[in-house]
Amino acid sequence: MQKQNITFELTIFDSIEELSKEDNALMLDAINARKNAYAPYSNFQVGAAVLLENGEVVIGNNQENASYPSGLCAERVAIFYAGAKYPGVGVKAIAITATSINYQLTDPAAPCGNCRQAISEYEVKQKKPIALMMMGEKGKVFKCNSMADILPLGFDSSFL
Repeated sequence: MQKQNITFELTIFDSIEELSKEDNALMLDAINARKNAYAPYSNFQVGAAVLLENGEVVIGNNQENASYPSGLCAERVAIFYAGAKYPGVGVKAIAITATSINYQLTDPAAPCGNCRQAISEYEVKQKKPIALMMMGEKGKVFKCNSMADILPLGFDSSFL
């Protein structure tokens, strides 16, 4: 038997003001996208902004539905839109921010499992990592170098 420890590097910024100019602008785009989320059932608004290698930014926000499985998370709205509008253009980074109408969220919110899998597919497709930034309504910002960091032992096309 062998035990192995899987770790990754996470950079923690105390606030959005500590981010680079490019990362700060991307997070502000995600914050603006969050404001237009359609979340009447969960009252949990999420915004995402995807920075493409051509410099374009594509945004998304969560879109809920009374038939809960029919809704879609902000991260998948944004990355699928990027893939549809700019096919073949690589994704450099994704900024995600979330808040609740019921309380102030100060801890960064990470993508759900479905979103991790969808973003991971784009990393495999482009053969390059996608930087990921996460924050709540305000406060700390977590940044990791790749979706693979927070989805270790991920499932991809090599298993098919």
